[in-house]
Amino acid sequence: MRRTVICQGFATAASLIAMPLCATVQSPPVTVAASLPRTGAMTPQTILLRPMTPVETEANAIWNLRAGLNVAALQCQFSAYLATVKTYNDLLKHHSAELATAQATMLAHFKRYDKARGLNSFDQYSTRVYNSYSTLDAQYSFCTAAAIAGRGTLLLNKSGLGSYALTQTPILRASLSPGAGSMTAMLGGIEPVALPPLTE
Repeated sequence: MRRTVICQGFATAASLIAMPLCATVQSPPVTVAASLPRTGAMTPQTILLRPMTPVETEANAIWNLRAGLNVAALQCQFSAYLATVKTYNDLLKHHSAELATAQATMLAHFKRYDKARGLNSFDQYSTRVYNSYSTLDAQYSFCTAAAIAGRGTLLLNKSGLGSYALTQTPILRASLSPGAGSMTAMLGGIEPVALPPLTE
């Protein structure tokens, strides 16, 4: 029987926090976050948080990258070449310590603002982050970008995920815009050829 961990939760040593890894899960709105305007009819929204420290900003980037790669593992299995399932599983193993630290940092972020409701706010944030990478109309471009970003994580030292996530998360986010993987975008700069009129 084939076994993967793409739908398995992730926990720190200090607490067990069930993570919603399915990108189709819905949850109540996170009152501590706002969203950027949509750039297309079905473009997922970026989740914005209240002011963060530099450490929290890096942790948020790691959590977003992890979420995007997990959604890719679920949505991009149409291509064995992309290997998004294996890449995500390898990411969990290779960068387990940094992922645990990022989780603890983001949980502390919400506890700092929301006190006793911090865990609930963190769960809502996590669900919305996962949902924000779910796409249909830009699936090909997203899956390609996720495959590239995911493989890059496996080339990093075990202390380099944070800075990498800060650079790759915007690229992964941009791939979600409608038309990012369209023929027009891929052929950008190619001028149409003028054909002579057809005659009988």
